[in-house]
Amino acid sequence: MAFNFGGPSGSASLSGTGFGAAATTTASTGFGFGSSTTGAFGGFGAMTVPANSGSSFNFSTPSNTGGGLFGSTQNKGFGFSTGLAPSGATGMGFSSTGLGFGGFGGIQSGQTQQGGLFNQQGSQSSHLINTASALSAPSVLSDERDSVLAKWNQLQAFWGTGRGYFNSSAPPVEFSQENPFCRFKAVGYSCVPETKDEDGLVALALSKKESDVRSQQQQLVESLHKVLGGNQMLSVNVEGVRALPDDQTEVIVYLVERSPNGTSKRVPASTLYNCMEQMNVKSQLQQLGVVMTVSRTALTATQLKQLLQNSPAGVDPIIWEQAKVDNPDPEKLIPVPMVGFKELLRRLKIQDQMTKQHQTRVDIISNDISELQVNQATTAAKITQYKRKLMDLSHRVLQVLIKQEVQRKSGYAIQLDEEHLRVQLETIQSELNAPTQFKGRLNELMSQIRMQNHFGAVRSEERYRVDVDLLREIKQHLKQQQEGLSHLICVIKDDLDDIKMIEDQLHDGIHTRSSKLS
Repeated sequence: MAFNFGGPSGSASLSGTGFGAAATTTASTGFGFGSSTTGAFGGFGAMTVPANSGSSFNFSTPSNTGGGLFGSTQNKGFGFSTGLAPSGATGMGFSSTGLGFGGFGGIQSGQTQQGGLFNQQGSQSSHLINTASALSAPSVLSDERDSVLAKWNQLQAFWGTGRGYFNSSAPPVEFSQENPFCRFKAVGYSCVPETKDEDGLVALALSKKESDVRSQQQQLVESLHKVLGGNQMLSVNVEGVRALPDDQTEVIVYLVERSPNGTSKRVPASTLYNCMEQMNVKSQLQQLGVVMTVSRTALTATQLKQLLQNSPAGVDPIIWEQAKVDNPDPEKLIPVPMVGFKELLRRLKIQDQMTKQHQTRVDIISNDISELQVNQATTAAKITQYKRKLMDLSHRVLQVLIKQEVQRKSGYAIQLDEEHLRVQLETIQSELNAPTQFKGRLNELMSQIRMQNHFGAVRSEERYRVDVDLLREIKQHLKQQQEGLSHLICVIKDDLDDIKMIEDQLHDGIHTRSSKLS
């Protein structure tokens, strides 16, 4: 299964890694879901304990976002922001919610939960051990029903939903789509954004149609300016507006700060993003219809390296390594996990949206080319017409000059320069009239042209030219038709003779019976 998102403009694409790639692993408790399997969704994924590193990447999906936040044609990717992973580990969180080709978010400093990193790692390990116990050897009823419960827990883990009971004295394990055994996962690719923090671009996803946003763009800018404090030294500018799936719209804005000495500069994207993420500002933005804000800031080389080295939560490291190997353009694309059918559907909607936009742009370009071709043909015809008109006007001017010169020289004797000019003209005239010179050649060319016209007229009378083989086939076909007609005529003649004979016999029979009766 392979999906392609976008093209040269830098959109994301789905890898052929697909949902449910086969894997072979064994859990730390000794329980394992066997060797690699094949089928519609493959076997259970690898269960591995995350490395004890100080930072972790988490892919999460908030429920308050629907659709996707697209970035510009240069900054397309998934939102990236630093924060707490759901498991509690401090590090950079990679959020794929509602983001289609949105840029990487601003990097923010994370906060460490109480208990320290070692307690977090211990909690993760115990959670994995409890998960393995629920899938392999639950001890809830202490009889053969535990094996049925284990299969049920395996099915729930497969689908990524439900609770896994493994011990009567312990709470059940919550199965989410991020668990290592969920098979509805795939890895796609998104473009690494190139926008700098100094560019100050922040993308806003609004739950409104593009037409409504464009018609109310000025009101939106004024409302954003009021929400951001209404400082007269700051101005809100719109970089671009475009439609998103599910009747949403992306608006890319930046803030310009003017200083008293007349200079101006853009406010950094991280600063503007942090301001919009404040609770009071965020609530006012939600009243304007903003469902998500994303800072369009590129990743540093260190952050990109850390992101690639550590597989995301719930993704088999083997699949993650294979996705890095299969990356068609490691310089511009980065692997992105997709968990669940909702995420796949969202990316398909994004693909459909981008395809429509590209097709619209292609149609516009095609119409422009057609208009240019028509204009080019019209211009060429006008140029030819103007050249002919220029030649006519040049001849008219020359005639006027001749008449004017004749009138001006009327009554004067022939001057020396005019005599020289007359001699030159007579010389040229004699050369033209010479039999072997230009006039003779011109007469010869004229005669050849007349002959060509005559031959062309004769040839034009021959309307058809049939190939010899085709003519032979036509003759053969007509001959067969003639033979068939001759045979048909013979049959008709025989039939007429038979009919005449029958009539004669009938007439003789009637005459004989009449004689007997008389």
